[in-house]
Amino acid sequence: MLERHRFPIDQIYLPTDKRKGLDAAKVEALAEAIMEEGQKTPIRVRQGNGRYVLVEGAHRLEALKALGETEVTGFLVQARVR
Repeated sequence: MLERHRFPIDQIYLPTDKRKGLDAAKVEALAEAIMEEGQKTPIRVRQGNGRYVLVEGAHRLEALKALGETEVTGFLVQARVR
């Protein structure tokens, strides 16, 4: 079972392929939902070159950034690099 952790947002790298798929309207809607209900679904990150690399949750991460948050709840996973 994965354990939830708090990660500093400024230490999470967002890969280019995930950045390209961002939808501004979805980020805004998630930011509103997070303001009302808090972050419900953790992101997933892996360890990579002295930082964390986002595996899943780009829209959630960007919504939290837009809200001025400095930390995000997530899971540290073992993921293969493609």
